[in-house]
Amino acid sequence: MTASAPSPAPTPAPTPDVDPRLLEVLVCPVTHGPLVYDRDRAELVSKGARLAYPIRDGVPIMLPEEARELGEGE
Repeated sequence: MTASAPSPAPTPAPTPDVDPRLLEVLVCPVTHGPLVYDRDRAELVSKGARLAYPIRDGVPIMLPEEARELGEGE
């Protein structure tokens, strides 16, 4: 029996982009203000509410209780 080489670890799937048309109509549920798409963090950021809403599997989760509070300087 020969030993086989271990298979490489799977690379994480890239976060799907959000439909640009969706970004045009989405607003912060707290302030009703505009959102900024942060592709690197897969979040929609509301600077007015200082919240970042996660995007999971290409779907924005627009619930304030699911949002991350922005830190200083963000």
